[in-house]
Amino acid sequence: MFDASFESNPIDSVTPPPVPPKKLRLSPNLFFLVPILLGLIYVGYSVHKDAAAIGEPLAMGAFLFLGLALLIAFGFEFVNGFHDTANAVATVIYTHSMPPLFAVIWSGVFNFLGVLASTGAVAYGIVMLLPVELILQVGTGAGYAMIFALLISAIIWNLGTWILGIPNSSSHALIGSIMGVGLANQLMTSAVNATSGIDWAQAAKVGKALIFSPLIGFIAAALLLLAMKTLIRNPKLYEAPKDQAPPPFWIRTTLIAACTGVSFAHGGNDGQKGMGLIMIILIGVAPATYALNRALPDTAQPAYVASLDAGEQAFAVHAHGASVPTLDIARSAVNAAVRNRRIDTPDLYGALAMMTGNIETQIKVHGALSKVPAADMPQLRNDMYLVNGAVSILKADKNAKAMPDTKALSGLQATLNDMTRYVPTWVKIATALALGLGTMVGWKRIVVTVGEKIGKSHMTYGQGAAAGLVAAVTIYAAERLGLPVSTTHILSGGVAGTMTANRSGLQWSTIRGIAMAWVLTLPATVVLSGLLYFILRQVL
Repeated sequence: MFDASFESNPIDSVTPPPVPPKKLRLSPNLFFLVPILLGLIYVGYSVHKDAAAIGEPLAMGAFLFLGLALLIAFGFEFVNGFHDTANAVATVIYTHSMPPLFAVIWSGVFNFLGVLASTGAVAYGIVMLLPVELILQVGTGAGYAMIFALLISAIIWNLGTWILGIPNSSSHALIGSIMGVGLANQLMTSAVNATSGIDWAQAAKVGKALIFSPLIGFIAAALLLLAMKTLIRNPKLYEAPKDQAPPPFWIRTTLIAACTGVSFAHGGNDGQKGMGLIMIILIGVAPATYALNRALPDTAQPAYVASLDAGEQAFAVHAHGASVPTLDIARSAVNAAVRNRRIDTPDLYGALAMMTGNIETQIKVHGALSKVPAADMPQLRNDMYLVNGAVSILKADKNAKAMPDTKALSGLQATLNDMTRYVPTWVKIATALALGLGTMVGWKRIVVTVGEKIGKSHMTYGQGAAAGLVAAVTIYAAERLGLPVSTTHILSGGVAGTMTANRSGLQWSTIRGIAMAWVLTLPATVVLSGLLYFILRQVL
């Protein structure tokens, strides 16, 4: 017989309903990590393919060391992306022209495209701040200490100012870090003339661009806003955002166009700042593969040989018959002269003529630069860098006696630049990926500063459009001229200019914070990178 109590229990007699399977939910982080992983695989494959094509074996230790160095370099571009992107998206997010998530993705895409379209001139404008002797030692412990010190220093400063919500220039941070390494290297190698560790002519050129570009942004944005008020009488353009409502369509379109332009220009200018350093890293680990631009067409070789010959003859004329016994002695003499930034004797001109003639001979013997044996590439590149450095010194010295033919020197330098200053496509793609992904995070802290804390009143649609358009044009023009500039300071200067033109007043506490970061970045990164370089030299 059955137990009655059992029969009367409906809960026990009914089969429980099946538990629905849990839905698989993909973490948003997965979509962020996948392109990073694919990018790292792409970089490793590209390096392996390039080295295999040349026949340059890379030991596992060297390959891992290269991976670490590249990871730090791409990390700098990633931090650069999320630190500076707020400046590109601030106006469209603050004016509700685009949702924040869509805005940073949009900006990231156009940062990516800007890097791909860049010329590479800014990359080597930054690199040429480095002392020539350190560039020649890129494959040594000193070379790696240089790369690690200046990149880590710039990253630390960028992260610190980002945490505090202070708009800061990645350009300033990187340039200060380079100067710190140069000074520290000179102090460690020679107590005499410590300041010769920096190419001051190049530093002055870069410094002028960094100083005047924010002023251009300030003045141009103020004038543009005044012109808009004269020509465009629609009062909606000069209203501050209300609640979460987007602006009228035509204003919204203008603001999005300005954001797009700033993002593209930022990618083209800031994206290059890491490219030159990445090339230094590649040359240090795989000199035969990356020392010189093997992609130059063979049809261009006769013109290159002719310019080398003209340069050799110009040096020979001013040597007045002086010569040096051997090529090694010539290299040593030119190296010392470039380090001291002084070329003023017939013997030095004779040494330069010998080195230039040797470069010409190697290309003529092998038929083209691409056919020079891999084993000869590192020394050939060093010779080219030394001659190029000497030409830069001669061209910068307006008081130089017995100055060789300027036209011949310019042609020689253009040839040497074509052969030594290049960026492979895969480096551009990887840098663009790092900068673009960095663009998609970390924007909130600085958007509030740009939108609400520069002026005493909230930024209007017209002010955002004027500041954005001026920033886009200024940064793009600088990239075409090969000048590194600060997206942060140009846009912040533009916003301040529109506030001044609008008689809105400025919040001087914010202005002082931005100015303080501007002033302190160079000395802080000089000291930080110098100390890191000293420590790493002991380790490496």
